[in-house]
Amino acid sequence: MILKMMRKLLASPLAFLLFATLPTLSGVSRGEETQPDRHWGQWRGPQANGTSATADPPVTWDEDSNVKWKVAIDGRGTSTPIVWGDRVFVLTAIKTDRKDDAIPDPQDQPKTNFFDIKQPNAVHQYVVLCLDRNTGDEVWREMAVVKIPHQGAHNDNDFASASPTTDGKHLICWFGSAGLFCYSLDGDPLWQRDLGEVNVGSSLGEGCSPVLHDEKVVIVRDHAGQSSIEVLDATSGQTLWRKQRDEGNAWATPLITKAAGKTQVITAASNRIRSYDLDSGDIIWQCDGLTGNVTPCPVRLGDHVICMSGYQGYSALALPLDRTGEFTASDHVLWQIDRGTPYIPSPLLYNGLLYFNQSNQNILRCVDAQTGELVFGPERLSDVSNIYASPVGAAGRIYVVGRGGTTMVLKHGRTFEVIAVNQLDERFDASPAVVGDQLILRGSKFLYCIEQ
Repeated sequence: MILKMMRKLLASPLAFLLFATLPTLSGVSRGEETQPDRHWGQWRGPQANGTSATADPPVTWDEDSNVKWKVAIDGRGTSTPIVWGDRVFVLTAIKTDRKDDAIPDPQDQPKTNFFDIKQPNAVHQYVVLCLDRNTGDEVWREMAVVKIPHQGAHNDNDFASASPTTDGKHLICWFGSAGLFCYSLDGDPLWQRDLGEVNVGSSLGEGCSPVLHDEKVVIVRDHAGQSSIEVLDATSGQTLWRKQRDEGNAWATPLITKAAGKTQVITAASNRIRSYDLDSGDIIWQCDGLTGNVTPCPVRLGDHVICMSGYQGYSALALPLDRTGEFTASDHVLWQIDRGTPYIPSPLLYNGLLYFNQSNQNILRCVDAQTGELVFGPERLSDVSNIYASPVGAAGRIYVVGRGGTTMVLKHGRTFEVIAVNQLDERFDASPAVVGDQLILRGSKFLYCIEQ
């Protein structure tokens, strides 16, 4: 009721005078878009490399100390929560008791793939949540769609694994084959699109997150069917261009960056690393050199982009952004690595140092991002289990979150030094967010806000 009254007031001639001196309903005050310490608007943060230049989260915590709030989240989701101002946005998929009796129960279905992943027959609610960053209280929730997933997902995946993204005006929420949805930061539905269903090989599930740049939304869908990249207008949801891709399963979120006079969309996959022109969809350059099931997202270093993969082999490449046409991994690369690279986690690029773990294991390496030379490692992180979450960096510290609930805090620098080891009673697969003096951690059941 209050929200409806406020919306009517916004439409009145007095709205400008009243709200020129007050925060907006979205929780973002005027000029706040210039305050990067207030935002973590996409899954790898404001620089798309896992770092915050202004955040200073706590060093130590446990279930009884430095937990500002802890909130149960219904359903399942491994997408990273994002933050804009005083709002935290989270996606989840809630399995209901309703089912389609025409589809046999999963336990009664025959084995059809290597991982024995079955076709769901339960109705799921695909939900967008907005929480107050200061209290953890729910501000609003929107049920984007209610449907039965067309395909199963690996036990380590789910139906809400793509992180949302925002530019302060549009909140883009991607549930893969269940649809693409855009909201205002107050939860008003702006538009939605059904981009069709995909066929992920071995039913491993979807997971590539959308990217928002210059009011354009980029969606990459690499799977066992016809893969594609599509760019939509963030205001209307209309497709601006769409290109087919010769790729199989991959989950790497693209990097959008301006270089060599163009806005490039860098996509990492097994057949090719490609750079697309954001405006036209034309391929600017492409290169081979990665292994299978590419998942880590690219990061930019000066005039180069670093791409890596760690399934069925190891590979990391530093590629020039000023090239055109096709070239090979053996030509025109700044450096190349063939060991110890990650499968699921993305690397952390922090002030010229590149941190990454081997495969999904608790083995950490740090290399000089300019030369590819090993700075330290391999170091076994004995206090954490295997790792799915991507590391983050802030205030001269590295935060590595293990699946067993342990977070190791390391000193950022050219020597390996453990500062603290922290334990929570949760399983963590989602990558953390760091904003201001807070660390936001999404577990399998709870969302934590860690603050001194």
